[in-house]
Amino acid sequence: MRYSPEKTLTALCLASSRKYKNRPALAMLNGGKICRQITYEQIGKRAQEIGFLLRQIGAANGSKVLLLSENCPEWVLFYFGIAFAGSVSVPLLTGFSAEQIQNIARHSDISAVCLSRSLADKFDITPNPPFSKMPFVFIDTITDNENGSEVTVSINGAEKQMPLRQGINEDSIYSQTEDELATIIYTSGTQGNSKGVMLSGKNIISSALFTLTFVKLNTRDRILSVLPLAHSYECSQGLLAPIIGGSFITYLDRPPSPSVLLPAVKLIRPTVMASVPLFIEKVYNNAIAPKLRENKLYKFPLTRPLAVRAAGRKLISTLGGHIRFFGIGGSPLAPEAETFLHRAKFPYATGYGLTETSPLVAGNKTCRFPIRCVGSPPKGVSIRIVKCTESSEPGTGEIQVKGPNVMMGYYNDEERTAEAFTPDGWLRTGDLGNVDKKSGLYVSGRLKALILGPSGENIYPEEIESLLGTSSLIEDALVYLGKKGELIAMVNLSEAAKAAAGAVENTLEDLRSWVNKKLASFSRLSRIEIKHEPFEKTPTMKIKRYLYV
Repeated sequence: MRYSPEKTLTALCLASSRKYKNRPALAMLNGGKICRQITYEQIGKRAQEIGFLLRQIGAANGSKVLLLSENCPEWVLFYFGIAFAGSVSVPLLTGFSAEQIQNIARHSDISAVCLSRSLADKFDITPNPPFSKMPFVFIDTITDNENGSEVTVSINGAEKQMPLRQGINEDSIYSQTEDELATIIYTSGTQGNSKGVMLSGKNIISSALFTLTFVKLNTRDRILSVLPLAHSYECSQGLLAPIIGGSFITYLDRPPSPSVLLPAVKLIRPTVMASVPLFIEKVYNNAIAPKLRENKLYKFPLTRPLAVRAAGRKLISTLGGHIRFFGIGGSPLAPEAETFLHRAKFPYATGYGLTETSPLVAGNKTCRFPIRCVGSPPKGVSIRIVKCTESSEPGTGEIQVKGPNVMMGYYNDEERTAEAFTPDGWLRTGDLGNVDKKSGLYVSGRLKALILGPSGENIYPEEIESLLGTSSLIEDALVYLGKKGELIAMVNLSEAAKAAAGAVENTLEDLRSWVNKKLASFSRLSRIEIKHEPFEKTPTMKIKRYLYV
């Protein structure tokens, strides 16, 4: 599909609604059955109705609206509805703690909250500060009856049914511009560390269009969405790109464990999926590798390729039998698993990006790239490698990016925004990499201390270290990723803790439990280890992290 409208969420929604009309757009898989199916035409109409409602309750013209829900068709309706209201969406991962969510709500100056009933306990929806006068719209309470449609709204702790006005005149809805702020994506929520990435319509939709240069999506494609929509990766490549192409997207009613996924793929028979390495690595390590090693054909070099190709066909069959594009991003793919996928000619493709680039920076077409290469930048995106002291390898340096996908900056944070860009306007990614002769990008590590979680979530060790540091037991702390992917805190005890050595182990376990309650589910510590010698520090008293992780 050639996308010609202005690069805004409202223009995208209306264009697809008119072009694909009664074709299926969104659905939910619930109890082994596909339900809550919505057409493209219905997306356009309902999103405009939601936009009008939000304007009625005071969320309009640049105000911020928090969106908190599990993946579902209603998440999409409200995402576009917020745009039709002229508001800025603030979508959050459901794994954030109540404290993190409320910190973000304060930091982003929200004027309304759209959330599912199941997550209402993340907010204190009572007639008390700080959110007492703020409207809460329960996105999963839309009902259709003979008198029209209604949705439940809570204001001052009192709930009431509000009508969704039907037959909205498009001339009366808010008209966005592509350079306007469209969404703020937070990857951390602790007070003092909140960092909201500001993305315009041009940023978001440019990234979605870049996706379509690597995989052509169309009305015959069936998408199974398994990653959180609040993650820029899934929102761009699993939602906006398919909607531009007119594809049919289905959401799961529960987390994508193997016991949930296997029946789902058999029923939906997806043609396209976007995933993180963890999923395919688990499949390879638990189901493929053991059987391959037992296969007689695999034991001999001449017949090994036959065994690998057969295993690849089995993997496609396990995923429903119709997969033609399996995108993998969010973190590096394990070399052994990728080698298998490549030799098996499984239709996978890797890519590289970050929230600050909406997120796509580079990508591949299926099976047309060397192992470990995360692809080339699409037309319109430029990459350069800048030599830095952290890297001594020839040709390796910091990856820096320029293009229409690059963020506007960090919300209410001029200092960190300035640090994120070079004087000549390139975004510093904080990642190390190099480019081959064919413009293929290889990522070799991170300059930043950022840790990627099991599903591509951003984990900030400083955030956890700061919480640990509030305890009188801890002098210094350093959080790192263990060999099995677990989060570990290495701590140097305070003099008071050392004096009470006998009781320290139990007290540290209590501290770990306390810290974990304040963190998102994907940021929680597995254990705390005691380091008996002091950490080596820089002249500014920062721990020399590179010596320990």
